[in-house]
Amino acid sequence: MITVGVEEEYLLVDPETLLPTPLVQEVRATARLTPIADEREVQDELLQAQIEVATPVCTALEEVGGHLLRLRHAVASAAEANGCRIAISATAPVRGLAPVPVTSTARYLKMRGEARLLVDEQLICGMHVHVGIPDRETGVAVLNRLRVWLPTLLAMSANGPLWDGRDTGFASWRTIIFGRWPVSGPPPYFSGLADYEDRADALVRSEVVPDRGQLYWQARLSDRYPTVEVRCCDVQLEADDAVMLAGLIRGLAATALAEEKAGAAPARCRPELLQAAMWHAARHGMGSTLVDPTGRMRASTDVLDLLMRHIAPALEDSGDLREVRALVRRLLRQGTAADRQRGALAGGGVPAVAALVMSGATSA
Repeated sequence: MITVGVEEEYLLVDPETLLPTPLVQEVRATARLTPIADEREVQDELLQAQIEVATPVCTALEEVGGHLLRLRHAVASAAEANGCRIAISATAPVRGLAPVPVTSTARYLKMRGEARLLVDEQLICGMHVHVGIPDRETGVAVLNRLRVWLPTLLAMSANGPLWDGRDTGFASWRTIIFGRWPVSGPPPYFSGLADYEDRADALVRSEVVPDRGQLYWQARLSDRYPTVEVRCCDVQLEADDAVMLAGLIRGLAATALAEEKAGAAPARCRPELLQAAMWHAARHGMGSTLVDPTGRMRASTDVLDLLMRHIAPALEDSGDLREVRALVRRLLRQGTAADRQRGALAGGGVPAVAALVMSGATSA
């Protein structure tokens, strides 16, 4: 069984105005006093109005869901005790005039010194899924086969249509903001582990990026854990949707391992086409069309059907097929969280958006 772990980032906001509130140190300190969250599971982020949680290593999707609900509850309770709330949105729907302070670590302060406005606008929150791999060479093979499905995962996860109180026209504005870093977007196709390491080392030697932590490919090898880290997804409004995406990504990894063992040729999507496909997915979410792994534009539901058929044997082997299929069908019925945010804004303005994105702390 391939192991899986999930990291989620949340915004800390004022409950009345929805404005980002720089109280991460106070919220972390309170959360650490609770018996339901370990100190290592709750961390600060680049800006002081952000907080991150990380599940333990899990083998079953039920574990992932249980840990996410536990951690969401712990952080939400700690935020409320300090006069703020957590908002589960990939972008800050509204922002204040003054920038949110940067968390005072040497790394984050250096980032702000080198990219001030870009750092000021990092009021964005993602979801990262780690899947276990036997070794880094195998991890590169997984990256090469998984990369063509990143636009589909992004479209399904879209939860960031609003910025400065208005609709951006994008389902995931977070993706556009994050894409302005020097190394971002989908990873290239690698000829093997040596190629991966050579490219990563060359980028660091160039001094454009200070370390491998700022190689912000939307899927990469983790330098901290024996995992492939998929980083393309927006944070999910409901924990069940995070579980769905974790199941899909684990299914893709398991399928990649099986194909590699069988010697099947991976789909080779050109980097410029894959980059364009990611932009299109960020723009439309699941509401229109997607570029499939062959580079063909198709209805988004058809591409999702291709994905499910592609990974169905792996989901069956892991016992995840029934749950993931049911959650995918639910997503198709109710739309993405981006669709729901837009509906809230149209129906009740920013107060309705606030109610929606703050409800995710207790929503399965």
